[in-house]
Amino acid sequence: MLEILYQDDHLIAINKPHGLLVHRSPIAADASEFAIQMLRDQIDQYVYPCHRIDRKTSGVLLFAKDKATQASINSLFQERKVDKQYIAIVRGWTEDESHIDYALTNDKGITQDAVTDLITLDRSEVDIPLGKYSTQRYSLVLLKPHTGRMHQLRKHMAHLRHPIIGDRPHGCNKQNRLFREKWNMMSMMLHAKELQLPVPFDLTIEAKQSVVFTQVLDLLKLTSVESIFSERNKSIL
Repeated sequence: MLEILYQDDHLIAINKPHGLLVHRSPIAADASEFAIQMLRDQIDQYVYPCHRIDRKTSGVLLFAKDKATQASINSLFQERKVDKQYIAIVRGWTEDESHIDYALTNDKGITQDAVTDLITLDRSEVDIPLGKYSTQRYSLVLLKPHTGRMHQLRKHMAHLRHPIIGDRPHGCNKQNRLFREKWNMMSMMLHAKELQLPVPFDLTIEAKQSVVFTQVLDLLKLTSVESIFSERNKSIL
């Protein structure tokens, strides 16, 4: 059963698990379960997707219960008025803050502008040998995409040479193999943490990270995401 984060007469949001497609896709013929159909069956009502997140990404996924609401939300996304925040575990130590303005080319060969802001939440170094290094460094980062290009965050982190752990094909093969062989971990460490809709909806929806994300935080001795967000919210108040 899908975890419902928010629901009213017009909207419903779920915490999508890693590996679940939003809807049927010809590029993923192996899939037999889809978030849109599972949610329709769960609430016994037709729903309409308001945006997309990758199959490998977990977190906030928003649906409308009617076409008019879907159109309104889609307009907000197109006008870049929706604030999206993701968390990711990446290889290496990232800068405290980075503004990534790096255009991306889609699968149709069209190059589009792509902008992401990065804030480093925590860093760690663990005693695990790999290749010529005796220790491994990792960062927990907050990512704020200002555009919505396909695999934008994954490609931007690869561009910075800080690929997301568990990302295939944009990630680090050596790190992915390490996590698979040492901990049997194959999920991508990218989570859609928070989504904020402006007026007239004036709504903030937040999703806890998956169990496997929390386990990797513990393994790598990285700070709890919940404690970081709690402190951040206190500072805002």
